[in-house]
Amino acid sequence: QVQLVESGGGLVQAGGSLRLSCAASGRTFSSYAMGWFRQAPGKEREFVAAISWGGGGTLYADSVKGRFTISRDNAKNTAYLQMNSLKAEDPAVYYCAAALGRIQTRPYEYAYWGQGTQVTVSP
Repeated sequence: QVQLVESGGGLVQAGGSLRLSCAASGRTFSSYAMGWFRQAPGKEREFVAAISWGGGGTLYADSVKGRFTISRDNAKNTAYLQMNSLKAEDPAVYYCAAALGRIQTRPYEYAYWGQGTQVTVSP
C-alpha cells in the first residue's frame, strides 16, 4: 500500500513557475514508477510526466516538454514536478500516482493516487 500527498499548487502568473511535491508513505517507494497527471474542469485526466523507479527514465507529454521536469528523491520518498513557463492551458488539478514496475503513461496503469493539488495561472 502506498499513500500519496501532493503539495505546492497555487496561483501563479503566466510565465511563472511552481514546484509540486508528492510525498509517499511506505518503505517501497523506490519500487514504483511515479507519474503526474492533470485534470481540468470538463476534461479527461491527462498524462503530464512520468519517471522510472530509479529516476533514470522519464517521459513527458508533448504539451509540457521543455517546460516541466519530473524528478524523484527515493531517500525522501518524494517525487517532484518543476513547472516553468506556465501557460493559460496549464491550470488543472494535478495528481501524482504510483505504478508498480515500469514507467507508464495511462491512468489505469497506476494503482495509487494522491488527492490532487490545484494549479491556477493568471493572465
